[in-house]
Amino acid sequence: FCVLCSAILSSYLLGERLNLLGKLGCMLSLVGSTVMVIHAPEDEEVTTLDELLSKMKEPGFLTYAAILLAVCFLLVFYLAPRYGQNNILIYLTICSVIGAFSVSSVKGLGIAIKGFFAGRPVLQHPLTWILVITLVASITTQINYLNKSLDIFNTSLVFPIYYVLFTTIVITTSIILFKEWVTMTVVDIIGTVCGFLTIILGVFLLHAFKDVDVSLGNLPQVLQSGQQVPDTRDDKNILIEVDNSSIAPEDKPKVCTVST
Repeated sequence: FCVLCSAILSSYLLGERLNLLGKLGCMLSLVGSTVMVIHAPEDEEVTTLDELLSKMKEPGFLTYAAILLAVCFLLVFYLAPRYGQNNILIYLTICSVIGAFSVSSVKGLGIAIKGFFAGRPVLQHPLTWILVITLVASITTQINYLNKSLDIFNTSLVFPIYYVLFTTIVITTSIILFKEWVTMTVVDIIGTVCGFLTIILGVFLLHAFKDVDVSLGNLPQVLQSGQQVPDTRDDKNILIEVDNSSIAPEDKPKVCTVST
């Protein structure tokens, strides 16, 4: 619910608009994420770094991690410089994909801290320092691109979309790393898929209709008139339109020809 609160507070405190469809999209995203969390299986108990390392070496997780890294490099070095200023999903997808590594690192470091107080030689284990480096690098990257997104787009749009993308990636990572899909029932699978589809619908409403002026006040007039709803301009993306047709014909340059 902190995402919903941040979206609403940004509308009042920062003057950033969140129309009726955006609020509905935010609610649908939260509902979808809640459904996915409810139907997600419990984490498998991992008590030592050796157990975690053995799970990370499995082909399924290695393939998944390689795909995430490839997607991240594609977004950072190709898509972000070209489309990051115009598409809100570019920067937020980078943050979400990197978040899979940061959450996994946090879980691993939690196991290392428990082992340290239990008297295990976790500081001599190479996985501990790999997790520390991965956590620092991933968090730094997340903060960088999240700040870039906040500088360009509305906070009321950034946080809900980032929340649902991040939650989806993290749940998927946990399922693949700990093989939780093996213990999932049919009901849990259907619930997870329905929650994911609800998230997609919510993100679509947030992103596709962010510039449409629809509220509870003008909704009856919009439905009765059947006319196109006027667009609103974002304060961070103001477009200046010049209508050349307003120039009078007599003000246009004339061409004279001289014959000899």
